[in-house]
Amino acid sequence: MKVDVLLGLQWGDEGKGKVIDVLAPQYESIARFQGGPNAGHTLEFDGIKHVLHIIPSGIFHPAIKNIIGNGVVIDPIILEKEINALIKMGVEVYSNLYVSQKAHLILPSHRLLDKASELAKGKEKIGSTLKGIGPAYMDKTGRNGLRVGDCALASFEQRYRSLLNKHIELLKLYDYDYTSELAEMEKAWMESLQIFKKMKVIDTAYFVNDLLQQNKAVLAEGAQGSLLDIDFGSYPFVTSSNTITAGACTGLGIAPGRINKVIGIFKAYCTRVGSGPFPTELENETGELIRKTGNEFGATTGRARRCGWLDLPALKYACMINGVTDLVMTKSDVLAMFDKIPVCISYNINGVDTVELPYDISVPITPVYQELEGWSADLTGITTQKDMPAQLVSYVKFVENYLGLPVTYVSVGPDRKQMIQCS
Repeated sequence: MKVDVLLGLQWGDEGKGKVIDVLAPQYESIARFQGGPNAGHTLEFDGIKHVLHIIPSGIFHPAIKNIIGNGVVIDPIILEKEINALIKMGVEVYSNLYVSQKAHLILPSHRLLDKASELAKGKEKIGSTLKGIGPAYMDKTGRNGLRVGDCALASFEQRYRSLLNKHIELLKLYDYDYTSELAEMEKAWMESLQIFKKMKVIDTAYFVNDLLQQNKAVLAEGAQGSLLDIDFGSYPFVTSSNTITAGACTGLGIAPGRINKVIGIFKAYCTRVGSGPFPTELENETGELIRKTGNEFGATTGRARRCGWLDLPALKYACMINGVTDLVMTKSDVLAMFDKIPVCISYNINGVDTVELPYDISVPITPVYQELEGWSADLTGITTQKDMPAQLVSYVKFVENYLGLPVTYVSVGPDRKQMIQCS
């Protein structure tokens, strides 16, 4: 058996949580492979909205093994709150949640460093969620980090203090007064470490590969989006991990040859949270209308998302670097109020048309649009492909022809039932 991968193809917030929840019954295990509490995977069913930050999106299915892989960075305070909230809802968490002993921990001082760094950048800030993700990954690559498995070692306290002292020296360089914040945060953080004693802390690389040997179906769940990848995204306005398919290999301990389908999620338009280039951004009433209609506010930060038209050159690039085999389009219902829908098919840079993303995507880019017919119809009650408006079918076909890939699902609303399977 091989691993299917599901990930976002834009700047995140594509609706991965809902899609995973819909596809989950096809799998015996869902495994998160990167990111941390900067992710916010939203699922909606029975009229209730659920947001998961660290726990895989298969947790609402009792028969599914949910795995937090070694590529994830974990804030135990946020994890504990997430677990307790699920338990209050009657979800059985501990019996089907597994966490890698090699996953790195986010310390309180990581969050303070994140905040101090963003303040120091001023107008040049990246737009961090201030969850300590970047500093935690920096310690990981700098070979200073603390891992979940370290909590059980006799030397844990010494390791923690050593790393904390390093962070304190860095905070002094930022001239950031950390003392009052750190004391309060540290107490809660130390107490939250007890959560790991209740959990299945294992070597998830062996666990995932054993599942595959048993011919069990595994879905690797990505966080953020491909255009935020540390290597291939709109650097430096990116996240601190590999959000693309390759990250599933390093974040779970699976060989590249084990990858089967790659399911790429994209919105019928584009959004972005925080700073960074956005060629098709609509800084006008139309962008505001999309934001309000689509409820485009960050699931993790609550920040308003920037909105714009669909960017097909960027989407094709994301499909290329991920090896996408199947596409899922979300938020098609949001565009129902437009008679005409522009779609970016190329960029004009210094008078030259191109379909390739430039090295420096922050250079002046004029999107070249092709205008498509809007569907001007309420999609939220549609249940089959044959009920889709002809204009929506044409929109989907246009995307498929441009990308050379099939759109296998179209989302027509926020609920898990509002997903149309396409042939």
